[in-house]
Amino acid sequence: MSNSLIQINQLTVCVEEKEILHGVDLEIKKGETHVLMGPNGAGKSTLGYALMGNPRYEISGGTIYFHGKDVTAESADKRAKEGMFLSFQNPLEVPGLSLGSFIRGALEQRRGCRIKLWDFKKELKQYMEFLQIQESYADRDLNVGFSGGEKKKAEILQLLMMKPDLAILDETDSGLDVDAVRTVSKGVREFQKDKDRSLLIITHNTRILEKLDVDYTHIMVNGRIVKTGDASLVQEINERGFEAYLNQKQ
Repeated sequence: MSNSLIQINQLTVCVEEKEILHGVDLEIKKGETHVLMGPNGAGKSTLGYALMGNPRYEISGGTIYFHGKDVTAESADKRAKEGMFLSFQNPLEVPGLSLGSFIRGALEQRRGCRIKLWDFKKELKQYMEFLQIQESYADRDLNVGFSGGEKKKAEILQLLMMKPDLAILDETDSGLDVDAVRTVSKGVREFQKDKDRSLLIITHNTRILEKLDVDYTHIMVNGRIVKTGDASLVQEINERGFEAYLNQKQ
């Protein structure tokens, strides 16, 4: 049996009739951590949104297979139930819905059954302590009044509670101070402990990667993956930047 988790074949994506991704190929196997890097405007976030099924990102060509099933035309909620997770570069504020209620509702949708409140609160408290999030935040409106670091910690809390098969982290370290990056990285390392789960980390900054195990690194330029390598490619980017890859094609 293949251990391929997600297979992306010649994916072409348009936003408002403008083609952003041009035939992207990518395979992520169970337990692997892939990093997608590139300059601003390269199409990295577009790939994340397209994989998650955001309707604004129109797939005009290619296919997405998840767990061996063609999900190219599936809605975002179905992909989430099947085990896909996307953290946002700029998490939205949702007045009237508490962080705890949001996570519990999402978990019940994922599992297809009711969750006892006592069991949920116990697990939630453990992860909030792990991520150094004040317990009172569970009763606060989702992301409302949260600092940038608190919003990102709340997303990592969702990640650890949801336990998706594939987590797509879009610029999770963007705008964070050193302490917040350290805490977020700690949460991602905890997620990595389950070798059946996979990660796609989208970033143009390498701070969050310093203490993570990385299997493959991809460089995206102008909507195409122009180079793939192992973790050492991250260090190469640190030393050389992206300029050497701007005119490459694959």
